[in-house]
Amino acid sequence: MSTSARVRADACPGVFATHDAADGPLARVRLPGGAITQAQLRALADAADDLGDGALHLTSRGNVQLRGVTRPGLAARLSAAGLLPAPSHERVRNILASPLSDVAQRLAPALDKALCAAPELAGLPGRFLFALDGGQGDVAGEGADVCWRDGALLLDGADTGLRVTAEHAVEALISVARAFLRIRGTAWRVSELPGTDALLHGVSGERVEPETFPTKPGLPIGPIGDGAVGVAPPLGRLTSAQARAIAKAGNAVVTPWRSILVLGKPAGDTGLITDPREPSLGVSACIGHPGCAKSRADVRADAARIGRTPRAHFAGCERRCGKPAGEHVDVLAAEDGYLVDGTWVPADELATVLAEKGQQ
Repeated sequence: MSTSARVRADACPGVFATHDAADGPLARVRLPGGAITQAQLRALADAADDLGDGALHLTSRGNVQLRGVTRPGLAARLSAAGLLPAPSHERVRNILASPLSDVAQRLAPALDKALCAAPELAGLPGRFLFALDGGQGDVAGEGADVCWRDGALLLDGADTGLRVTAEHAVEALISVARAFLRIRGTAWRVSELPGTDALLHGVSGERVEPETFPTKPGLPIGPIGDGAVGVAPPLGRLTSAQARAIAKAGNAVVTPWRSILVLGKPAGDTGLITDPREPSLGVSACIGHPGCAKSRADVRADAARIGRTPRAHFAGCERRCGKPAGEHVDVLAAEDGYLVDGTWVPADELATVLAEKGQQ
């Protein structure tokens, strides 16, 4: 949709402004940088059990969604857990940070604090996305509007040639956000602006020739470093029991790849994916039928039945909610089958077609 054609407000859900899904109100809880403490994770697990459908649904922005929130009290619980520090800004606290980067994880709460301290930035669209990449090239490839990548300032994924030290990274990102708010008109994202030069006015730093940086999405699954482990709940659905097992092990970082860096080792058989060879890794899906009235199929059930596949996203309709930012196979529900990268495939041949794509 062109920006000039928009007549409605940005409807990104939050805690106070939920989305009315077919399975009940959906609340999105922002986790700037993905970091979450043991106590906060337990609070979310309790809220999922007491107020929602008993699960935490991980998103492609490293946030958590609670579905079927039909009972009151969520905001009070989250506030008590420190998950709603600035209610006026709760829908704009969209910050990705490299989970394995100390500097990115250190800058994320500083950026969140600066963002929440600027009253005017509560007016940012709920889709505007910040990213802090420690140089790994992981979150820099996740479609952020403005990203600090180990000194380089990127707009809509492209290097501006401006170099900013870590000490001034937060200041630079906030400056870009303020400039976007002034000039955006009806735009929701930096990609919708006719030009980006105005976003850099007032940002200090060294000017160099822009570069093209490699990206490498994903958190390693399995043991990481000294005592940490990368895990993934199947199709991004973390049960309350799994959340409590993680909380018992230690603090965690939720990633935009629907995986979790656990700063400890969960005990027992949790049902979480810990083997990087697991066939279902890399497969994602929207909520599908019956959770979404627009979905043409129970895409999550269909995705779960598929064996080894390439990186793929199953979607119940053209909105393709939750699709990953990087390269992937597009699996779109259609009448009596699926469109796989635009080619219709009968439902009973889907596994074969995806297996062949995985071998290409």
